Amino acid sequence: LRMKLKEDMSPLLLQVFRSVIWVYSVITFLPWYLLSGASGSQARAKRVKARSVSGNPAGPYRAVSNQLKLVSLLHEGVDTLDKVFEYAVVHFPQRDCLGTREVLSEEDEIQPNGKVFKKVILGDYNWLSYEDTFHLSQRFGSGLASLGQKPLCNIAIFCETRAEWIIAAQACFMYNFPLVTLYSTLGGAAIAHGLNETEVTHIITSKDLLQSRLKAILMDVPRLKHIILVDKKPTSWPDLPRGIMVHNMAAVQELGSKPENCKPQIPVPSDIAVIMYTSGSTGIPKGVMISHSNIIAGITGMAERIPNLNIASETSDGSTKFRGKFGSKGDTSVLRPTLMAAVPEIMDRIYKNVMTKVEEMSSVQKTLFVLAYNYKMEQLSKGYSTPLCDRLVFRKVRSLLGGNTRMLLSGGAPLSAATQRFMNICFCCPVGQGYGLTETCGAGTISEFSDYSTGRVGAPLVCSEFMLKDWEEGGYFSTDKPNPRGEILIGGPNVTMGYYKNEQKNREDFFVDANGQRWFCTGDIGEFHHDGCLKIIDRKKDLVKLQAGEYVSLGKVEAVLKNCSLIDNICAYANSDESFVIGFVVPNQKQLTVLAEQKGIRGSWEELCNHAEMEKEVLRIITDAAVTGKLERFEIPKKIRLSAEPWTPETGLVTDAFKLKRKELKTHYQDDIERMYGGK
Repeated sequence: LRMKLKEDMSPLLLQVFRSVIWVYSVITFLPWYLLSGASGSQARAKRVKARSVSGNPAGPYRAVSNQLKLVSLLHEGVDTLDKVFEYAVVHFPQRDCLGTREVLSEEDEIQPNGKVFKKVILGDYNWLSYEDTFHLSQRFGSGLASLGQKPLCNIAIFCETRAEWIIAAQACFMYNFPLVTLYSTLGGAAIAHGLNETEVTHIITSKDLLQSRLKAILMDVPRLKHIILVDKKPTSWPDLPRGIMVHNMAAVQELGSKPENCKPQIPVPSDIAVIMYTSGSTGIPKGVMISHSNIIAGITGMAERIPNLNIASETSDGSTKFRGKFGSKGDTSVLRPTLMAAVPEIMDRIYKNVMTKVEEMSSVQKTLFVLAYNYKMEQLSKGYSTPLCDRLVFRKVRSLLGGNTRMLLSGGAPLSAATQRFMNICFCCPVGQGYGLTETCGAGTISEFSDYSTGRVGAPLVCSEFMLKDWEEGGYFSTDKPNPRGEILIGGPNVTMGYYKNEQKNREDFFVDANGQRWFCTGDIGEFHHDGCLKIIDRKKDLVKLQAGEYVSLGKVEAVLKNCSLIDNICAYANSDESFVIGFVVPNQKQLTVLAEQKGIRGSWEELCNHAEMEKEVLRIITDAAVTGKLERFEIPKKIRLSAEPWTPETGLVTDAFKLKRKELKTHYQDDIERMYGGK
């Protein structure tokens, strides 16, 4: 992972740089070591974090602090989500709860490929306190009840991430309305399926989504009677099917503020809080039934692992739909978060953008950056920090996320070792990788803040335990050396109640053990290291057997090749009737354009991606990256197709967490598959 340096500087100047760093290290090491508690951090990083309760290498594995019993509550008696929010309101009534940036102006910008991006000028954040949010939610819940929404009857929310989403969700928790959540990027058939399966009569949505997604399928959802729009401006919809009423959120809250309204029916821990439809990486989305107690157990596990979770501001960032206009500060620059969660796709973009800027630096700047990078990587591996490098070299990069970040959290997909190490070094904070699924409330493992190792997802949370189940076909066994391997099974109070109206899948994926505890079979393959940390090494569904009998892990191939700066995204594909792997590649526009100029090839972006010579050149670079990444000969793609169109949730080719939708990608590129395998 060391950053390569073309040493075109004077050897004398290089030696001066190295000498300055060495002298600084010698002078500051002892005082820093004594005052910073570095020895304690080193001990924490190296200690055993989880072990098998039974002594059997198959497990179950639990955190060392909870070998006897799993934890399910953060605060005694706070056992439903309405009580969780009330607890926060009582303890932090005037603290900032929800922030929304003011949109000063916006305009549509048409891209060369015809796609439209909204360009916006944004102002400051306007904040609602916990107390404000509580009262808005209370009135909204009461208003929904006045519109005929009954306790224990499902209600849907189909909306972008915004403050009103949280207000609506809290209202449903208070009034015991099970909340059906649907990703705003789902297609029409999937939306109609979710609404009909859950038999909802009320849906909360936005004006944009009603117009662009819902309107076309309303005739296919006959039970729907009430549409509540979260937008502030009232609108009339004269062309909707008869019998459907459209309401404004503020009007529903006004309705709910009347004194004669009935009090909410308080939920119990076992009641369903959410029916969360998965983003659907395979087939029709499934509705996961999540109880109040499931979510609280998951929160409890995460809160124990993430230090000081109750201080300052936190945020997440994953939007691809909007772009800030030049002159408008980005969200993180204004918000200056202390904790940030992002999917690997976002971190990969940050990594590639910064590295492109490093390549454009002068020789002296680039040399200084690379020297500092490699020096800091060496120090981190020993458990030491580098305040001088942080202040002089990495401060500007760190300011991209506001400069206050004390921890970054990554989940949803594997984070490459190169990107994780880069974020550790340049943003001067630990990167915690987590592992969990919708079926486990997103909770499973999170790496500790003192653990700077890469490629692992940490030890089990205090709410969960893990088993490894042998998978003979894939060749993974709990008796494997040096580390036990197998399919990951997760048990604990955070394991959800199963799939809504889908008994067959429930029997396949969930089971209850002799002690009455629920378990989920993840389909992921993992190995436990000697210190109790888990590494995800494969996925059952991603394993393809080639014609000659070799097994190829498509996810492994993609993880290695995504480190190549020329690649923004890649999907490996293999047919069991064929002897080799092929790939669909979304190239980095800047890098491919430079490569085309070097080869004397001109044309539009689409023409470059369709050019046979460019395809051949990219394949050569990918092959070199595969060899460097130590892929086997049969794992390296032999043919590729360059895609001019990026894969976003809006295209339907990736999920909201940017996981590949393999079935949709196969259909989308069917003609290319036939061409590459010689059918055309």
